[in-house]
Amino acid sequence: MYITQRLRRFGTSIFTEVSAAASEAGAINLGQGFPDFDGPEFVKEAARKAVTEGPNQYAPMGGYPELNRAIAARYEREQGVSVDPLQEITVTPGCTGAIGSAMLGVLEPGDEVLLLEPWYDSYPAMVELAGGTCRYLPLRAPDFRIRLEELEAAITPRMRMMVVNTPHNPTGRVLDEEEMAAIEQVAEKHDLLVFSDEVYDQLWFDAPHRSLLARPGLRHRTIVGNSIGKTFSLTGWKIGWTIASPELTAAVRAAHQFTIFSVATPLQVAAAAALNAPDSYFESFRDDYRARRDLLVDGLAAAGLDVICPQGTYFALVDHRSMGLPDDRAFCRFLLDEAGVAAIPCSAFHHDGDRPGGGGRDLVRFAFCKTERVLSEAITRLKRLKAGG
Repeated sequence: MYITQRLRRFGTSIFTEVSAAASEAGAINLGQGFPDFDGPEFVKEAARKAVTEGPNQYAPMGGYPELNRAIAARYEREQGVSVDPLQEITVTPGCTGAIGSAMLGVLEPGDEVLLLEPWYDSYPAMVELAGGTCRYLPLRAPDFRIRLEELEAAITPRMRMMVVNTPHNPTGRVLDEEEMAAIEQVAEKHDLLVFSDEVYDQLWFDAPHRSLLARPGLRHRTIVGNSIGKTFSLTGWKIGWTIASPELTAAVRAAHQFTIFSVATPLQVAAAAALNAPDSYFESFRDDYRARRDLLVDGLAAAGLDVICPQGTYFALVDHRSMGLPDDRAFCRFLLDEAGVAAIPCSAFHHDGDRPGGGGRDLVRFAFCKTERVLSEAITRLKRLKAGG
């Protein structure tokens, strides 16, 4: 056994596990969150041109300047916050790379980090790799709200950071003004850093996403992580970034320079073209996903499942208890075997999810980043379960 003890307990990612099971069963994979279609042609054409004509050598460690400027311009246009493209942005290999460099760059051994449950599975692994210790605050279904008194009660003397995700994977929640104010109040009171995962910033359906970095009390204590993967259906490109004050950016880059240094230059050029797209692209993008969301949510409800309609992201949660299975993993196995549809058990996003009575065991996550044909076929299969066919 050569796997370091810090990583051994995390095992294989639930996404890898479910996707492998779906492939083996020939099932429709509504588990792992990647589109089954490619991104826009104008972005791919920009990448082709950059590969053919250059640049193809190392980009600067902080990012290709054209991309950094595009990130800063879009952030200022949408969030009203001025960002220095050279001193406050670092291009990383996806938001996962941003998470890793942020944790490695700012955490000291023994620092505690608050994770709001459910969480993306990279968070606890990277906290522990960086020498930190995870603490957890469960958010309660079906609203999954952050409440000031609960947030305050979760803070410990050794806490250094809290991790926030909005729009939120897997719950689909978009933080509102009251929740952001609570985060700001607690972070200022206890001198905490905040990592804000905002990869679904363009995928909101009702109230627009607002970045935590736009709040005055969080401007100099927050590291935002983002990427183009979700917004442009190019998850395999792994082009992400951090936005943070120069002091926090220096910490991110201190780790980034020795773990990654720089990411694929031609793809950074193409990512700049993507972010420079007209606002109409992003509006059409949301309209398209709103239709996919409604198709899946309505179909799941018609199949007799209790659905929590998401405010953002491309995921919908289902409370499976009415189906009579003992827990989320048993229900996902049932779906795979009886309907040929794969979903993600939400206990995988909780620190105690593998224990009786642990978090997330009543919920499963479905992804709707799929073509209408695939979603419709999945719904047809699920309805057969209700009909007993």
